[in-house]
Amino acid sequence: MIHLSKRESVIWAKMRSEGGMGEHLWLPLITHLFDTQSTINWLFNHWLSQEQQEILSQGLSNAATEKLVKFVGFTHDIGKATPAFQTKPSYNGDKSLDDEMGERLIRGGFAELDRKKLSSPSKSPHALAGEAILDYFEVPTSISAIIGGHHGKPTSSSPRRQIKVFTSNYWQSDNDQVLQQHWRDVQKGFFNYGLSSSGYQAVDELPNINQPQAVILEGLLIMADWLASSEHTENDLPLFPLIDMSKSWDDINMTGRFQQAIQNWYLDGEWVPQKVTTSEDPYQARWGFKARPVQSAMTEAIGKAVDPGMVIIEAPMGLGKTEIALIAAEQLAYIKGEDGLFMGLPTQATTNAMFGRVSDWLKLLAKSQGENFPIKLMHGKAQFNENYSKLPNASNIDNAGAVVVNSWFSGKKSILTKFTVGTIDHLLLMGLKQKHLFLRHLGFSGKVVVIDEAHAYDFYMNQYLYKAINWLGAYHVPIVILSATLPKEKRNALLKAYLKGKYGKKFKQSFEAPEGWQDTQAYPLLSLLDGNHLKQVTKFPGQSDQLPVKLTVQRVNAADEDLIQAVLKKISHGGIAGVIVNTVKRAQELAKLVPQDTKLMILHASFLAPAREKQEEQLQKAIGKHGNRPSKMIVIGTQVLEQSLDIDFDVLYTDIAPIDLILQRAGRLHRHRLNRPQALKMPQVFVMGINGFGDYGDANEAIYSKYLLMKTDHYLPETITLPDDISTLVQAVYDSATDSEVPDIDQAKLTFKTDFEREKQKARAFQIKLPSDRPNATIHGWLDRDQADVDKDEQKANAAVRDIKETLEVILTKHTAEGDFLLDGRKLSDVQPQEIAQQTIRIPAAVTPQIDLAIDRLETLTNLYYRDWQDSRWLKGALALPLNQDLSIDFCGWHLSYSLALGLSYTKEDEHG
Repeated sequence: MIHLSKRESVIWAKMRSEGGMGEHLWLPLITHLFDTQSTINWLFNHWLSQEQQEILSQGLSNAATEKLVKFVGFTHDIGKATPAFQTKPSYNGDKSLDDEMGERLIRGGFAELDRKKLSSPSKSPHALAGEAILDYFEVPTSISAIIGGHHGKPTSSSPRRQIKVFTSNYWQSDNDQVLQQHWRDVQKGFFNYGLSSSGYQAVDELPNINQPQAVILEGLLIMADWLASSEHTENDLPLFPLIDMSKSWDDINMTGRFQQAIQNWYLDGEWVPQKVTTSEDPYQARWGFKARPVQSAMTEAIGKAVDPGMVIIEAPMGLGKTEIALIAAEQLAYIKGEDGLFMGLPTQATTNAMFGRVSDWLKLLAKSQGENFPIKLMHGKAQFNENYSKLPNASNIDNAGAVVVNSWFSGKKSILTKFTVGTIDHLLLMGLKQKHLFLRHLGFSGKVVVIDEAHAYDFYMNQYLYKAINWLGAYHVPIVILSATLPKEKRNALLKAYLKGKYGKKFKQSFEAPEGWQDTQAYPLLSLLDGNHLKQVTKFPGQSDQLPVKLTVQRVNAADEDLIQAVLKKISHGGIAGVIVNTVKRAQELAKLVPQDTKLMILHASFLAPAREKQEEQLQKAIGKHGNRPSKMIVIGTQVLEQSLDIDFDVLYTDIAPIDLILQRAGRLHRHRLNRPQALKMPQVFVMGINGFGDYGDANEAIYSKYLLMKTDHYLPETITLPDDISTLVQAVYDSATDSEVPDIDQAKLTFKTDFEREKQKARAFQIKLPSDRPNATIHGWLDRDQADVDKDEQKANAAVRDIKETLEVILTKHTAEGDFLLDGRKLSDVQPQEIAQQTIRIPAAVTPQIDLAIDRLETLTNLYYRDWQDSRWLKGALALPLNQDLSIDFCGWHLSYSLALGLSYTKEDEHG
């Protein structure tokens, strides 16, 4: 049992009053320090993955690392042992509680505390004060900086002059030695408890650590502090509650308190990855189908790696890359000692489609271990995903072998869930300067990371992707990257980003790779970093058994009416025609021309969220792998149709796009073995929007670089053989060495290069720096920035890493003289708030160039019609866009209208007439 002086025992960490009788509660600082020390030590030993433990232990023994972890946990709030904090009013402003606590401090030996008014207590917030105190006690700067940053953002530099400049904040008086000594003794007492309880004899035993170690330790400290500050679980089971003011430190059974808290909090099972044996077909065991040659060869190669880092899988659409990746996740987790997974995808639609597949795989793992494994769907509409919402809460399930949701891991803690499926933004945000970024790094550093559709990210997003990979390399995190159409330049950049993060800028000195690795056009291709050695697998015995698919390619330059007539003629004897266009407006215009007697499905981003999710589900049921295919149908959609959706067209019409995206779209053509109409037995692709070489229309050229469109147009052949021609075509378009073969390309190339450099520079402005393994590289200044607030607004953060204009999400309603309704006709008063909250859509950025004015207008409308929304946890803060009887509204100079068939459209008010 620790023996405290009277002064140390009365120092408080938390206090509040609650209940109608004003019950006064508090928590002694010593209690919170030991709570946090015990929690972070448990997390280090039982929650971190083996690889995370090894990263933290670089240059240290495991025992020495555990000492450091405990020391940081104990001393994190030592800055509360100051007059600046102890004279703070209670959180809920209860003066009687403040007076009672003040009297307790005075009785405890802090004389004149009620009479000494500090001039500037706000200049020494407790995290900063804690760092200053540790600096005063000569703790290594790389450690004390962690204390200063444990509320999410470290200081710009070491606060060495804090105590000298704001002496009374630390010692009550600028010059009264007697008063000062009380605080010096208390701070020294807490510091010594921190040393001794962690296993240190003296401060000079504390080590220096490098920056990646500090980032992970900071994340672990923030997690431990938040957990040790949680009083109850969602089910009201006790964690670390406050105590009545009549009780003291001596009345608390600290061991029992901690054990009960962990027992109530830790509801998840621990994944213990097993070696994947290839003596029996692992694909047959997991999914009931025989592995294809490419799948077998890649799985075997990955299993032989000793120190696997990055795995890049390039293979045709529909070959089963997802299954390769999931087995690879098991293999890599076993070899590297990871205990979780992040699967990142380009959009919410692709994330929803992938979630069910990952959840099914995870259920197999859970059953094999007899454990419950937690999963998190990470995107802005996750709570409305039906598959996700049906999963049981971890606290409400007793039987083992289930996939569950743990509600404690929410908000900024979401990424700490061991298994996560989300949009790629969550990974890209590893590179953005943002408060509490340490938690994101902690979450990713213990997982196998899978990046699907790696070709889908533009130049700006790629800069954040490379920065995230730098840091994942520093943490030795295994990464699996999937693509059917990856330019070799990007493949090489991904590999170099990982090597630079893992080995530093001088990685080339020890890097080994096969001759010609940078220029290989082999396809399929496995590129595997094993330590500092790149291995590439290009031969797949038995692959020739899979027959290639030959596509005919024709350019179509027709008016919209003529185009739809051509599509109708093409499927006159049956068939499914896919029409993929580059803008929502064009999709809507074409859809209007389809006769009512022809079955039509439309998919784009300008539908209400529930309608879009339903459309995706209906599309999969109609033309997915096991779909109930209609005899004749036209599907019109935007780029979402090219990504991860396992659907099958008989014939494809596509707007001009860069070659890799055209090939992705073509990958939805004749994807499955089906009996097709006679006229469509040969797969055909019709490319629209080519008015002439170098002229692709303003809309297409606004979305895609004219340089890439010209090269695509030049190299696009009349016949494509899949998969044989994929790599050849992609490399021809993206390799600058082939530019000389394309006529009149110079100006487009110059514009492309200028835009590329501008995007790189813009991305760097708000990025964290490369990881540094120098012993004197602290986390000071790591998140310093001058940028719009992205700390609390997820949409602003996502916009920052995608370089897109911020848009406004609104709830669409219908407001008439008869009352307020949802757009499907149901009266608003008859619908639950949770369902109303789902009726969201994003207003196109073109409509809100002055976004603050648009917000003011929406807030006025919302307060006018739906003031009671502020009383609902589902609707508080939501913005309504109330449409009239005709489902339209004039808004900020635009006429907006919604169609249940076509979605949201917009025109200038003066054009609307």
